[in-house]
Amino acid sequence: MKRGFTPKVVTANHLLDGDTIWLTEDDRWTRDMREAELIEDEAHGQLRLLLAESQPDVAVGVYLADAMATPDGPAPVHFREAFRTRGPSNYAHGKRAEQTNV
Repeated sequence: MKRGFTPKVVTANHLLDGDTIWLTEDDRWTRDMREAELIEDEAHGQLRLLLAESQPDVAVGVYLADAMATPDGPAPVHFREAFRTRGPSNYAHGKRAEQTNV
């Protein structure tokens, strides 16, 4: 049996700096998931995905991510998306911070 459509947001990575970005209802890209458009219709989600994919000069790795409505705007449902809202993970940490040839 097919599961029902769950709310989604369009997300990607910014082409030039790699930051996580989300598509807003007014067709802007934002670095704040709370400003993203929460999509609750599968057909509308596919249209928004097509729009995002048509902007390879801005966004790469475009996909629909599960999200939930909150009073502050969309929020992540899964760990991966929650992790992406915190920014890049490629900064030196722990042992890597002490290595000079990394």
